[in-house]
Amino acid sequence: MNSEMLEALQAVASDKGITVEDMLAALADALESAYKRMPEAHEFSWVTIDPDSMEFRVFAQDIDENGEPTGEEFDVTPENFGRIAAQTTRQVMTQRIREVERDLKYEEYAGREGDIVTGMIQQTDSRYTLLDLGRVEALLPQAEQVPFERPEPNSRLKAYIVEVRKTAKGPQIVVSRTHPGLIKRLFELEVPEISDGIVEIKACAREPGHRTKIAVSSNDATIDPVGACVGARGARVRMVVNELRGEKIDIIPFSDDPGEFVTRALSPAKIKEVMVDEESGTATVVVPDYQLSLAIGKEGQNARLAARMTGWRVDIKSETEVADEVAFEQVDWAEGEWVVDDETGEQVWQPADGGDAMSIEEWSEAVDGDSAEVDDSEDAIEESPEIEQEIVEETAEETVEETLEETNQEDLETN
Repeated sequence: MNSEMLEALQAVASDKGITVEDMLAALADALESAYKRMPEAHEFSWVTIDPDSMEFRVFAQDIDENGEPTGEEFDVTPENFGRIAAQTTRQVMTQRIREVERDLKYEEYAGREGDIVTGMIQQTDSRYTLLDLGRVEALLPQAEQVPFERPEPNSRLKAYIVEVRKTAKGPQIVVSRTHPGLIKRLFELEVPEISDGIVEIKACAREPGHRTKIAVSSNDATIDPVGACVGARGARVRMVVNELRGEKIDIIPFSDDPGEFVTRALSPAKIKEVMVDEESGTATVVVPDYQLSLAIGKEGQNARLAARMTGWRVDIKSETEVADEVAFEQVDWAEGEWVVDDETGEQVWQPADGGDAMSIEEWSEAVDGDSAEVDDSEDAIEESPEIEQEIVEETAEETVEETLEETNQEDLETN
């Protein structure tokens, strides 16, 4: 009987993917639990199993006043232990096997955060989607799903593992379809140069379902990193795009120069100049007027992706805006400040040279004085027909005098 039990344990262990040692340990725990349920059982006791003969023995020790075991161990195996143990062994063994299976499943996926898995869609609702990975199920929450992406049931889907949790019911694997790491893993599957370490993905920025930008570099001068990712006639990048349900992907070469990197990140827009401020972390980009909308992108998408990928705050300006700012800075502005008069409570202009304060009306008159005089003179001429008539008559008289002088001069030359 013992040999048959050993063969049965070996068969169960092989079927469940558990070692025989784990099965014997589970059986020992089950027998110990069964023994302690017997009347007059010793409190401090344990069960040993001979792996060759499958002989069960129960040993115990006495307990002192402090609850610590004392004295020598002695054999307390009951005569009818086999019959009593059989009544509870099956239930405890089943529970123990389930626990071992859960631990094995958890160990299989523990530490695999960042890997990509392929599963079959099992169930979909408004809260989450379940993926069947074979021995376990993966949870795809609504927040990790691409907007407007509705995969069909029983279809295969690739996802990115973001977390592996250990629960009482087994491992809970949380996956994502929106994580930027999914892009890197998909390119590793399609581009051998990336999996071999020859080509590296330096940066990645993504707006799931719409557009992705990645920057790549090559550790081998003879290999074009962008061409390796695109593939012959776009075959490699097309496989990634198909897996992402048509999401657009921009691949640009990486650069250590911040200005050059920002310029490439804003492609396909043509950039005229990039001014980098390392203290504030801002990159001011100057583009031609007709390229401004292209550089910003639809709803600012191109600028956002470029800022995320480069790590710089991107400020895009047209040439006209830059010219206006330069002209504004070159204006000789009066130095001073606006302050509140303590007596009147009104705002007054206090010159920096310590002169008398001016009210808003006085400051406006001083600034617009010259232009106001010119405007007044023009208005006066327009409003007075007599003055305008005098100017016309004087002009006519001067013209007649000039004509008479020219005629007399011609007569004298003729004579």
